[in-house]
Amino acid sequence: QVQLVESGGGLVQAGGSLRLSCAASGRTFSNYAIGWFRQAPGKEREFVAAKSGSGSITYYVDSVKGRFTISRDNAKNTVYLQMNSLKPEDTAVYYCAAGFLLRTTAREYDYWGQGTQVTVSS
Repeated sequence: QVQLVESGGGLVQAGGSLRLSCAASGRTFSNYAIGWFRQAPGKEREFVAAKSGSGSITYYVDSVKGRFTISRDNAKNTVYLQMNSLKPEDTAVYYCAAGFLLRTTAREYDYWGQGTQVTVSS
């Protein structure tokens, strides 16, 4: 069992930055790939970024490449999502998720946090 808690969301103007954190507890953190997903009102949950347990492999959705950076500190059991040059279309609830395999689909992840709201004003 893995418990995940996101933090760092908030309201920011377009062009601004936020850093989300995902703190994990439970089983050996480095055994799990961690993904970030987001869900805007009326839309399906969307993959944003993911990093393998070792940190050696990273995936991003095209719309955030060059703006978002996922990183992890296995010593602190924490994964981060640095979001720069934010756009109004980035507005959503952001979730972190843990799974044994590095994937880009939500159904492949076994454990989820409660989400943190990110709102980008124009």
